[in-house]
Amino acid sequence: MSAHDTHDHAHDNAHGHGHSSGEAHGTRRDYVIGFVLSVILTAIPFGLVMSGVIADARITAGICMAFALVQIVVHMIYFLHMNSKSENGWTLMALIFTVIIVAICLAGSMWVMYHMNANMMPGMTGGDMGAM
Repeated sequence: MSAHDTHDHAHDNAHGHGHSSGEAHGTRRDYVIGFVLSVILTAIPFGLVMSGVIADARITAGICMAFALVQIVVHMIYFLHMNSKSENGWTLMALIFTVIIVAICLAGSMWVMYHMNANMMPGMTGGDMGAM
């Protein structure tokens, strides 16, 4: 092994191209499967909204949100390579921690906004504004 080969190997590992660190790498097949699933998971809700097949907008929105959640999982698995084996599970743990923190922030924000709306100036309604 020449000095040039050693330099190239060190350069590849420094820039994340080396495969000796045990990190997960996707194959072309994985990327194609992820892309096809993403297109399908985008086209179905788009078709539902544009065709107006379901009359109730709330049901359509719920179906679109379900497809969006599935698409997030597809992206995490096929493009971000997140699983319990990559980086000894720390990637999955970081994802779980992030989801918990975001859920706490969203639930707390909704709780605060609901109570602010219900409790701020309780005597004032839309009809009382003219009495001032």
